[in-house]
Amino acid sequence: KESEFKQKIGIVLQSTGVEPYLTVKETLDLFAGYYRNRQSSEDIMEITGLSDLSESRVKRLSGGQQRRLDVAVGLVGDPDLFFLDEPTTGFDPSARRSAWQMISNLRSLGKTIFLTTHYMDEAQNLADRVAIMINGKIVKEGSPRELTGKESVTKIRFYLDTGSKDLPPDILAEVKSIAEMITIETSNPAKILFSLTDWSINNAVDLKGLTVSKPSLEEI
Repeated sequence: KESEFKQKIGIVLQSTGVEPYLTVKETLDLFAGYYRNRQSSEDIMEITGLSDLSESRVKRLSGGQQRRLDVAVGLVGDPDLFFLDEPTTGFDPSARRSAWQMISNLRSLGKTIFLTTHYMDEAQNLADRVAIMINGKIVKEGSPRELTGKESVTKIRFYLDTGSKDLPPDILAEVKSIAEMITIETSNPAKILFSLTDWSINNAVDLKGLTVSKPSLEEI
């Protein structure tokens, strides 16, 4: 039945409206009344990090806290399928990390989460599978690892006070670009790193700001 199907779905839209003069707990208790298989407001507040705000009125919550309440309202019916529409838009870095942890908590409960986001780092950190849409059509789909490529190149970046002129020829041949940093792109990072660090130690050269990374989903 349609009503039974709806009971298994939770939705958090980009913007929602709840009564500003209710407390967090009162809001959850109100929405819990719409569901047969409801979760306790205490459990939901713990999952979403709202336990310390249970008696706070909605109008007193910060933007990030209100977004958590939106998620809590969507969860109160204990849904099997949960839609999250751009849950961290407008968040500062700290609030985004808190939201990521909350979504990870939901995954641990065995929920299926359908997340839409414009942030590729968010998709890469949270998703088991990613579908990339352009003009309403899915153009690429797979796990973050599949989309970034199992055999993709590794980027090695560092500074040298003398620029690249003192690098040995075998390493210099691997240099992709020389701007603010020297960038090496290689499919054999272990070999290059061994040669590079061996050269830097033997010649007392400091590889400043050395980083080793795979291309991110955003770069791909």
